[in-house]
Amino acid sequence: MVLLRDDHVGDSLGAIFLDPSPERSDEIISRLRDYLGARVRVVHAELTPQRIEVEVEVRALAEEANRLAAAADDLSRKGVRRNAIALYRQALELDPLNRDARQGLGLLLADMSCYAEALAMLRLARESGPETVELLHALGRVCMQANRTASAISYLQKGFELDPSHFGVRRSLTELGRKPKPAPRSQNNSSSSPGKPNPKKP
Repeated sequence: MVLLRDDHVGDSLGAIFLDPSPERSDEIISRLRDYLGARVRVVHAELTPQRIEVEVEVRALAEEANRLAAAADDLSRKGVRRNAIALYRQALELDPLNRDARQGLGLLLADMSCYAEALAMLRLARESGPETVELLHALGRVCMQANRTASAISYLQKGFELDPSHFGVRRSLTELGRKPKPAPRSQNNSSSSPGKPNPKKP
């Protein structure tokens, strides 16, 4: 897992980035355990002022958790929110670091205006798996809804860097007064205008 300082500015975990010295290793491990939960065992952690790389062990029924998360996704699309939330939470009981369950639950909580818990879930989803433009877009939108404009811009700009053509990211940046640059053209395009021959050198 990779935990980034920018995700934890102002919370209890963010303080460990201020002094990641080896002398504080016991305190740092303790804070990580509190953050990740009792069911996640912290094996090793490497810190810099900007990020923490954490090796963890967790007993999980991943296949069953994935099945429940997929069923919850289906219920969420159908608008059956309470049942979807219950299934997402069951999936996390089976696999505390299940990325799909955390992302789906975070999005549902955001729809219900539970922004603090939604952000916590989406950040853990980011830390539990590969970073995707969809997840960064979701984080940006939730921050927008929670009036956390600076954080929203940061997430959306990172999403834009991953995929400059993503419509949702581009639209959200525009809503925040940040005009994204046009998606880069293919390098195979000729530099000359179409239909016009290149001028010949004398």
